[in-house]
Amino acid sequence: MSGIDPKLIARINELAKKKKEGTITSLELKEQEKLRQEYLKAFRSGFKQQLMGIKVVDTKGNDITPQKLKDEKSKN
Repeated sequence: MSGIDPKLIARINELAKKKKEGTITSLELKEQEKLRQEYLKAFRSGFKQQLMGIKVVDTKGNDITPQKLKDEKSKN
């Protein structure tokens, strides 16, 4: 997934506004939770992609990337 769909964010915001106003239905509450989970999945995926692209080097140019990150990169 390359980014979060703006329509998803717009709908989440719309439902949040309705919830704040007290006009949200039980069906919309279920939709809100489903959309929240979808958003979190997309966010986590994008964040993981960013982390996989990181390489940490010290001032001398030595690779000091944490071993845990190196291990995760080698899995993919």
